[in-house]
Amino acid sequence: METLSSSSSLSPAINVDLDKIRALKLLGKGATGTVFLVHDSVSDPSASSPFALKLVDKSSASSLRRAKWEIQILRRLSDDPNPNPFLPRLLASFESPEFFAWAIPYCSGGDLNVLRHRQNDGVFSSSVIKFYLAEIICALDHLHSMGIAYRDLKPENILLQESGHVTLTDFDLSCNLNKPTRPEFYLSDPEPESKHIRKRSLRFFQQQKKKTKSARVNPITRRRMSFSGGERSNSFVGTDEYISPEVIRGDGHDFAVDWWALGVLTYEMMYGVTPFKSRSKKETFRSVMMKEPEFAGKPSDLTDLIRRLLVKDPMRRLGYRRGAAEIKEHAFFRGVKWDLLTEVLRPPFIPLRDNGEPTGNVTANGFGVKEYFEKLRTPPLPLPHECSENNRFVEF
Repeated sequence: METLSSSSSLSPAINVDLDKIRALKLLGKGATGTVFLVHDSVSDPSASSPFALKLVDKSSASSLRRAKWEIQILRRLSDDPNPNPFLPRLLASFESPEFFAWAIPYCSGGDLNVLRHRQNDGVFSSSVIKFYLAEIICALDHLHSMGIAYRDLKPENILLQESGHVTLTDFDLSCNLNKPTRPEFYLSDPEPESKHIRKRSLRFFQQQKKKTKSARVNPITRRRMSFSGGERSNSFVGTDEYISPEVIRGDGHDFAVDWWALGVLTYEMMYGVTPFKSRSKKETFRSVMMKEPEFAGKPSDLTDLIRRLLVKDPMRRLGYRRGAAEIKEHAFFRGVKWDLLTEVLRPPFIPLRDNGEPTGNVTANGFGVKEYFEKLRTPPLPLPHECSENNRFVEF
């Protein structure tokens, strides 16, 4: 077992011994692991300082590999001498013969997807979009400065802290990239790439049409996910509606994939839907490659920002040449005091302190994390009629 002390001097060390913690509720379950809201039943019996605990079953090799990578990223963020307020820190980690587990601060406000659905029209106002985008851009900028491409930006991975400010979560799809230091990398003429980008897209889908019906999985999805890719990565990762054209084409990608995803996110915050979603994965990918985003109403600084982020040629995409600095200069962010974002005392939405969480003697009402997984592994008891049928068979 390994326990790390909190980065805050006001917080005690977190103990994530699975025999000593109690889960208050299940926060989420994904492809990699399961997240619980937990507390230490010994040092915090009243659950006054709960934290989020993510557990990964070590029986899955791919999940285990991704879990180890996410813990590495969280350690790097926690050891950063200049931590970013919109990125999480690792409170503690734990390894048993069955599980990998790690603790991060609990964000009581839920995620941006849930918050958007709670709005009357299912969308955010321009001013609210500006606030959240500014903080997300700062988080991505910090990751890029560390050589980390996030590669999984979507509303479900943007959590709201108790203060109302955002935190990015889930780093198992991120990768290390060498941040280019040569000025000509950003100043090179993108024209040769642009002339042929549409032809490559058409050729890509023409090749897919020739595949037999049995080959339903695109060959590029079979490539092993890479966590370290030099200046570019060739891994095929991400959520369908947020995947960039260069990832679909398999051309190799860099930090610009995060700026594409930011454009998709902004569109969804504005209209309540993503710009390229179609009836199937194949049609969604075709739309990403071939279709331009559609806008309602008059053009604005916000729609211009989205257009420039959703440029299919990554070399022409806003943010490619000078990273976040290029995006911060866009007219939509005019008036934003980037260095003072954390001093905003009244973010657009502040979670209720109670938030419906259990209080009082929660140890008696909580449940053990180990017991939770043991129940999942235990086969259900046979129904009465199944028992009778089995008995008749045995007697015969």
